[in-house]
Amino acid sequence: MKQIQPTIVRFQRPLWLTLAVVLAASLAAWAQPADVRRDTTVAAVERVMPSVVNIATTTVVDNTDPFFRWRAEFFGYRVRPQLEEIPSSVGSGVIIDESGYVLTNEHVVKGASRIWVKLMDGRELEAERVTGTAKTDVALLRIKSPGTEKFAPVRFAADDDLLLGETVITLGNPFGLGGSVSKGILSSKSRRPAREDSPLDVADWLQTDAAINPGNSGGPLINLRGELIGLNVAVYREGQGIGFAIPIKRVNEALSRYFTPEGTKALWFGARVRSGASLLEVTAVETASPADKGGLRVGDTILQVAGKTPRNFIEFMRELNAAGAEKPVSLLIRRAGAQQTVSVRLVPERDFFNAELVRQKLGLQVQELTRELATSLGFPFYGGFVVADVDKDSPGAEAKFEKYFVIRGVDNQPARDLVELGRLVHAKRAGDTARLNVIAPPKRGSFGGFREGSLPVKLK
Repeated sequence: MKQIQPTIVRFQRPLWLTLAVVLAASLAAWAQPADVRRDTTVAAVERVMPSVVNIATTTVVDNTDPFFRWRAEFFGYRVRPQLEEIPSSVGSGVIIDESGYVLTNEHVVKGASRIWVKLMDGRELEAERVTGTAKTDVALLRIKSPGTEKFAPVRFAADDDLLLGETVITLGNPFGLGGSVSKGILSSKSRRPAREDSPLDVADWLQTDAAINPGNSGGPLINLRGELIGLNVAVYREGQGIGFAIPIKRVNEALSRYFTPEGTKALWFGARVRSGASLLEVTAVETASPADKGGLRVGDTILQVAGKTPRNFIEFMRELNAAGAEKPVSLLIRRAGAQQTVSVRLVPERDFFNAELVRQKLGLQVQELTRELATSLGFPFYGGFVVADVDKDSPGAEAKFEKYFVIRGVDNQPARDLVELGRLVHAKRAGDTARLNVIAPPKRGSFGGFREGSLPVKLK
């Protein structure tokens, strides 16, 4: 009997039906509502939060009983100080480079014996203070990290890319509560500090109504693009919703002074390079410096360093520091529309800014007034530089300097070591007058004490 094989009929789906199915699926996906919570503010916070750190410091305090100390000194035996390390401040900071450099306020870390930073992933790492001044209230730290770990840096906004009334976000560690976010607007782009006699040398602060509380100091103020536009610094206690931040322009100016071979490696480069999001432009060159001798000039734009194209100021300085004083480093620059290469060799600061330079410029032989030297001379203080001799017919001799005068600074700028004194003197040109801050010992047979004042000296 003949078997009948079943016939399978395959229908071809019409093209219009296929398109309809795809369209229906697309409409169904489009109909699903997006997460309305994930707006530009959330995106900016997620981008920057890994760069925010909490900062804790400790300070060593001597708790020795004053009466016990006095009795020991009276009977002539030494007392071992009773030292205690206590927490002294809590603040915020922001990572600005993948190698672990952190920006914060100087007042957050001032006087700290140890500094700790807590990352957003919960890790606590020790950091060291690189540099900073109370005048700018900007400090630069470096995280002590083992190995070659890379951190998440914040992105800088352009110096003047600020919109009055734009939404801004502040991140930090208010009251030690950990990572915190507040939102507001940019209320003013040029608000002076509340006190005219404030020691801070910040000409124009940013004002915002985003909440800035104790502990927010040193944390970032960002825009909706997640870019750093300022460093939180203060709150106006007499008003509500009035906080201040150091604008990124001032932060960049501070970085240009701090993050240099001089500030990080004690190597003399001798040029000021403008930092920030824009091109690397040379803004100042010291006379007779390695940069000057190498051929750098004000207005030059730096394109490459050691054959590498730096993406920002910190990368440029990192490559420059890596060269050290061992060998010259080549810089590709653009000047007057044309490219050319110059070679600069850094030198240790102490090899140039030393007692010999001071003698050449002033005719004074000086040495640091240590505690031991001050005791041997019978001085009730130490610090500064004692005049060991005065060269004949020198600027110092004409200014009536005498042996054992103590120089503390130049033009009311204190000098902590010979390098700083040499820098202050070198900054003056031949023929310029420098007012040296001096302490003069009492003259023999006089009943008077030490006299403090200044003496004008016309430099060679």
